[in-house]
Amino acid sequence: MYDLLAKYWKGYGYVYPFVELGLGVLYITAIHLPATHVATIVIMGFSSIGVIRNMLSPNQVQCACLGTVFKLPLGNVTLVEDLLMVAMAGVMLVI
Repeated sequence: MYDLLAKYWKGYGYVYPFVELGLGVLYITAIHLPATHVATIVIMGFSSIGVIRNMLSPNQVQCACLGTVFKLPLGNVTLVEDLLMVAMAGVMLVI
């Protein structure tokens, strides 16, 4: 398990997809954009830390991004995705 919060609270693993869905809905509807940017930076930044820690550890886990259909190791794509979301939210927060 690479998500740091889900290690301590198992329910977060079930809530996390809905958190990302909620962020997407907030972006589409443009409701409370500054708060949405900050939430995206915090949530995806925290997720990035877990991905980095897993990439540095010897035991690799499968990425849950695509469910059980594809067996992809957690790696650079996941990290780049998370960090790009953090960067885009940061840029939008500044502009």
